[in-house]
Amino acid sequence: MFRSLYLKLVLIMSLLMISIMAVVGTFLISNVAVYHLDEFSGQMATMFSNEEFVSRLRIAVSEGADSLHEVLETYSGNLGIDPNNRNFYILDARSGLRLAGSDGDTGEAIDLTPNILAAMNGEIGDTRSITASYIDIAIPISANANSEPEYIIYIRDLKQRQQELTTQLFTIILEALLFGLVISILLSFLLSKTMTTPIEGLTRLAGDIARGEFSKRIEVHSGDEIGVLSETFNDMAEKLQTTLETVENERNKLNTLFLRMTDGVCAFGRSGELIQVNTAAVELIGRQMDTDIHYDDLFGGILPLNDALSIKPPDFFETNYTTSDRSLKLFIAPFGDNDREGGVMVVIHDVTEQTKLENVRREFVANVSHELRTPLTNIKSYTETLLENDDIDRETQRNFLGVIMKESDRMTRIVSDLLTLSRFDYGNDGLKIHRVQTVKLIERVYQAMYLDAMKRKHVMTMELVGQLPDVYCDSDRIEQVLTNILSNAIKYTPDGGEISIKAWSEDDTVLICVKDNGIGIPEKDIGRLFERFYRVDKARSREAGGSGLGLSIAKEIIERHGGRITIESKYGEGTTVTVYLPIGGEDRQ
Repeated sequence: MFRSLYLKLVLIMSLLMISIMAVVGTFLISNVAVYHLDEFSGQMATMFSNEEFVSRLRIAVSEGADSLHEVLETYSGNLGIDPNNRNFYILDARSGLRLAGSDGDTGEAIDLTPNILAAMNGEIGDTRSITASYIDIAIPISANANSEPEYIIYIRDLKQRQQELTTQLFTIILEALLFGLVISILLSFLLSKTMTTPIEGLTRLAGDIARGEFSKRIEVHSGDEIGVLSETFNDMAEKLQTTLETVENERNKLNTLFLRMTDGVCAFGRSGELIQVNTAAVELIGRQMDTDIHYDDLFGGILPLNDALSIKPPDFFETNYTTSDRSLKLFIAPFGDNDREGGVMVVIHDVTEQTKLENVRREFVANVSHELRTPLTNIKSYTETLLENDDIDRETQRNFLGVIMKESDRMTRIVSDLLTLSRFDYGNDGLKIHRVQTVKLIERVYQAMYLDAMKRKHVMTMELVGQLPDVYCDSDRIEQVLTNILSNAIKYTPDGGEISIKAWSEDDTVLICVKDNGIGIPEKDIGRLFERFYRVDKARSREAGGSGLGLSIAKEIIERHGGRITIESKYGEGTTVTVYLPIGGEDRQ
């Protein structure tokens, strides 16, 4: 006890001393930096507001950089020029090229600082920062006030004086800190001695109570906070036995029921303290619960404790509750017969799966309805037009029938895709696995899509790296996947784009990569591309004839081959889709 308390007091006193010295040091060092900045600013303002000095500078401008250098050398004392710390430079106003300087190194380049850039734009560059490693000012100068600046007078101070003073201050502060730490350790030792004796007595009494000896008491020798704590501890010992017996009785009644329930159950006392909780509740709520937790911490925002206690049995309160990954239904009701006993019980039922299934069902029905309604509406409109107008010419009739045929094909594709996904969902993939020559499979897809790419004036290339091994797959399904990927690349790449197909093998996997320089995909949409009916740009996707199911089907097909498919994209720059197919396998019909 003594060592622990002593350590804490030493730590507190040390942290206090360090904090004070840190604040004082920061204040002093900051003021030194500000003073140095103000001194530099004042000195420069005084000199460049001196009419005689400015007049001589303007006269020197007409005579050239050497003459300007002589004038600045004459006033170097007033400007505080010090070869080791502060120097002036004469720069060309247009290029920023160094022409002369007080350090004599005319060949050394000067970095174009923000102040120099401001001076090159005809403005006085006097922006300064406390944290910068230097202070500078750049002033454009010309032969007269109305003409374009010919030169820039650039003065840079390396803050050497400030750094020296800062170092001295830091040394003084560090010495004071060490001295203060020694004092704080001694004070902590003396203070801890006055506190440990009564605390050790409290510790012994607590140990007796923990062993069930509630009759012992601690002697109170003072009226300070520790004395009050001792009296409170004695009172607690008297009441603790009765309280523990009551709680234990209630706990025994609930334990058997709570621990065997799949639903979560939490029981709280009338003051909101947690009485009992089962494992299911901890798992469903997603946080550890102990006796320190209060009803309001968990459910106060849903139904305040007083409102829960005021419910008249057999009524109860029912509501939905959502955590980060679960959907729950809560049932809250009071229990007990009087104001001293009882409390509030919360039953938690997990409805996550039901909610997900309901959301998926609703979204699926809405998407299917929307996708089928558009072609049906078009078919009906064109059909009604043909039926109601007998004088439509033959060419228009053929065009209308073509639209009807196109929309019918679109509906057929949607239904076919839905049936495919349905078979996958029920585990009936219908895949016919056999050994396939990877090179020929890729070449067939390339040749099939080449004309579509040419119609959009795309440059489509194919690169087969090394000797590609054969794979075991359903060639029709893999061709369907690659065709869908290439079709998307062609559709969403502006005319005249570049599309490449590259294939190679790594270990036991064949990788087929389709890359384009098209419109790309926003980062927020990439994670949802494989969702059914999801489109990045719904209007553009429908114009291109997409149903939003292609990538979902592609993912299902590749995963049922034991592979995977990834998409990388940068909006406005292009998209890369990579298919990973395992090499090994066996024939399967």
